[in-house]
Amino acid sequence: MKKLLAGLLGLILLFVIAGAVGTFIPVPFATEPLSNRIEPTPQRILVLSNPIHTDIAIKLDPYLIAQFGFLEEAGVLLQHPDAQWLIFGWGGRSFYLETPTWADLKPMPVLRALTVDQSVMHVDLAGAIDETQDWVTPLTIDNEELRYLLEFIDASFARTDGKVKAVGSYGEFDRFFEANGSFNALFGCNTWTAEALRMAGLKTGLWNPLPQSLALSLRLFNPDNTSEALTEALKLPHNPASF
Repeated sequence: MKKLLAGLLGLILLFVIAGAVGTFIPVPFATEPLSNRIEPTPQRILVLSNPIHTDIAIKLDPYLIAQFGFLEEAGVLLQHPDAQWLIFGWGGRSFYLETPTWADLKPMPVLRALTVDQSVMHVDLAGAIDETQDWVTPLTIDNEELRYLLEFIDASFARTDGKVKAVGSYGEFDRFFEANGSFNALFGCNTWTAEALRMAGLKTGLWNPLPQSLALSLRLFNPDNTSEALTEALKLPHNPASF
């Protein structure tokens, strides 16, 4: 028993050290200067956090609705009159689907999240989001960077014969879809968010397994794109609520 506990504590310590080191190594090491881009137009995106998970919110507009029109066929109400943001997240199928709230936490989804699980994309809608809340991290990118971000998100959906497959929902305004890639504790939802943000021209840490480490790396490596909201995001965040 003592050896088991020592081994477990060793793994936890290794995870903490690796997470700390990964936070302070910037990726990518260099980015293309904004001045080299053609007619850059500022675009606002949000990173939404809870204690263990991050999502990316993108402002709904005709271009976004056209690009992700396939979601409407699966029941996502993109043109709902109160919808202002389209929210994307990637995660483990078992934990994601079976744990809508902490009260629903069960051993098997946790075990699968700590080992290997199939992945899903979660798509949700939101109305107005108060960007001053401590679970919201506003970021500004340009139109070209937004295009790369959307291409990365689109490629995360698994397709069969060109079509996505819905596999469940929490309620009326969200849907889960089969996704590409396998989920595990080392490369999970927050590392997916970090990779997506890197596609959008932002720098993150080499490895960001937790929302707090991701927020810290964003603040460290994107000084021209930080605000008090990023400082607030390092606090214990809340669950974002959809309309």
